[in-house]
Amino acid sequence: MTRITTLSRRLFGIALLGTAALAAFAHDVQVGTLGIAQARARATVAGQPSGGGYLTLSNKGTTAERLLGASAPIAAAVELHTMRMEGDVMRMRPVDAIDLPPGQTVELKPGGLHLMFTGLKAPLKAGEGFPLTLRFEKAGELTIHMHVEAAGAAEAHKH
Repeated sequence: MTRITTLSRRLFGIALLGTAALAAFAHDVQVGTLGIAQARARATVAGQPSGGGYLTLSNKGTTAERLLGASAPIAAAVELHTMRMEGDVMRMRPVDAIDLPPGQTVELKPGGLHLMFTGLKAPLKAGEGFPLTLRFEKAGELTIHMHVEAAGAAEAHKH
């Protein structure tokens, strides 16, 4: 009986650790005063070298935070980008960081700030997902789950 009880406790402990790990990969994450919601990427086609990622960052604290970078196993690199119109031309440029002022929400979305996955190792397929590690100035690294949506679906997310 003791052996079964010990085994049950170990399995219960492993289940609890697994649940905690899955919580870190939940679609919406709140860590302290930092919130991350609607983490999603656009599906890509075979041979497409890059893809876009979007999410909403909330700083519910009283001090500023900054997103400094990101990484994902599906790409050679993840860059922070901005997109804006310059005359009649849409320009996409990398940015060094994304500021998260206290008490504010910053949306990474098509046509504005976003994540750029460069050097994709395989196409991003709708319905699948992958881990994304975000690197913050104060909060450090946080790994979340990015859900892959059909191309064009990212525009449907509105607040």
